Amino acid sequence: MYAVIKTGGKQYTVKPGDVVQVEKLEQNLGSEFDITEVLVVGGDTTVIGQPLVKGAKVTVVVTKQARDRKVIVFKKKRRHSFRKFKNHKQPFTEIFVKSITSDGKTATSDSQPVVTDMAAVRAQRIQDKVQSRRERVEAKIGSGKSVSKEETKALTSKKKASKKVAKKAAAKKVSPKKAAAKKSAKAKKTSKKATKK
Repeated sequence: MYAVIKTGGKQYTVKPGDVVQVEKLEQNLGSEFDITEVLVVGGDTTVIGQPLVKGAKVTVVVTKQARDRKVIVFKKKRRHSFRKFKNHKQPFTEIFVKSITSDGKTATSDSQPVVTDMAAVRAQRIQDKVQSRRERVEAKIGSGKSVSKEETKALTSKKKASKKVAKKAAAKKVSPKKAAAKKSAKAKKTSKKATKK
């Protein structure tokens, strides 16, 4: 048995056990709900709705709430000095089709939904990066190689190291301006001496 459902202004053909990415739905992770906007129910006999099939519903489980890959949005008008550059990540909801019900007949899936919490996955990924950085620094220390101050601070906290790097970058940006100002002052003094003679 299959069904054509409508959600988020789009139509999807689904079977029991399918995992489908649809436009973002305001549902909690792992929640089970029914989609009643069923346009077609197929199988042994096909029922086409006008526009919806009466009494038909698709039971789904939310398995993931996340954002899609980054898309670059670039606009340009030539000879007008107009450029716009933006990024966009479209939010989506991944749903697992548990069962399709129509005319008292129900088709259910044999498999179980796998719910993934993307916030926990992201936090674990960051924690793994920090742990691998610590292990590299500890390996350097153990082998007797010299370790920079930034690397030792990376052991204690990541935020402090990033603030220090930002301060150094700001100091480097300021110093060329001061040097340029000193040079211009020297040039003015030499030009004044030349005019006096």
